[in-house]
Amino acid sequence: MKITNSKKKFIYLISPIHIKSNFYKDLREVLSLNKTEFFQLRLKNVSSKKKILIGKKVKKICKFFKVKFLVNDDPIVAKKVNADGCHLGQKDMNILKARKIIGKKIIGITCHNSIKLAKVAIKNQADYIAFGAFNSSKTKKVKFKANIKLINKAKKLIKIPIVAIGGINDKNYNKLLLNKVNFLAISGYIWNNKKLKPIDAIKKLK
Repeated sequence: MKITNSKKKFIYLISPIHIKSNFYKDLREVLSLNKTEFFQLRLKNVSSKKKILIGKKVKKICKFFKVKFLVNDDPIVAKKVNADGCHLGQKDMNILKARKIIGKKIIGITCHNSIKLAKVAIKNQADYIAFGAFNSSKTKKVKFKANIKLINKAKKLIKIPIVAIGGINDKNYNKLLLNKVNFLAISGYIWNNKKLKPIDAIKKLK
């Protein structure tokens, strides 16, 4: 699936790993601002059955706001909830196997800080690649550090969209956009912000 990138919709929003009761209301508010191109459901230690239940609710909200809905790590759940695609890490299912499950839908691949991994993802027809972490993150332990040089190098070699990930917030997001990253993957800054509600946090990203 071809992904278009409008300057207005530059956020690749990732869910909190635990869904609380107020989440759906917050999600509607955040998506209503029309800055989000993708929403990724990333749940940990949750059964497939529960993922499907949550996924179906989230899919409806995403569809209403014309946001592409992806499922993390799990092409089978992605297919069952009729998501727009899935995101795979290096230790998840192989992209070729995932493609057999979800067909021509979007598949994105985590490539850490490696051009070599990005080239493999492109060869296997990934629809986008994610580099990171660009900053320290509370959402995920940082094993791989990426930098602006990597983006500049990747941009010369890569024609598919690039997503930047890792500790992105209102203080550091602009530098990545100025260096032509297509989308910013953001989670903790929106959902676990001790100072701002999700709607107020996303308003600061202009």
